[in-house]
Amino acid sequence: MQTIKASVFKATCLALLDQINQTGEEIIITKNGKPVSRLVPFRTPPKSLFGLHRGVVSSTSEIVSPLDVVWDADK
Repeated sequence: MQTIKASVFKATCLALLDQINQTGEEIIITKNGKPVSRLVPFRTPPKSLFGLHRGVVSSTSEIVSPLDVVWDADK
């Protein structure tokens, strides 16, 4: 995360916008050494949560077949 002074942000605003668009890294803008704002890249929210983690989450075992364990509810 990059931190810059407000005066530097004012002078290089357009270049910084291009930078966060490419890198995805947010920038903290300070005034008198104190954080006053955070510049983050815009991300379009997904239209549906269904399939949001497709390709990210995976299972290494069979999750459908029954376990060979007797539960108290089965007695």
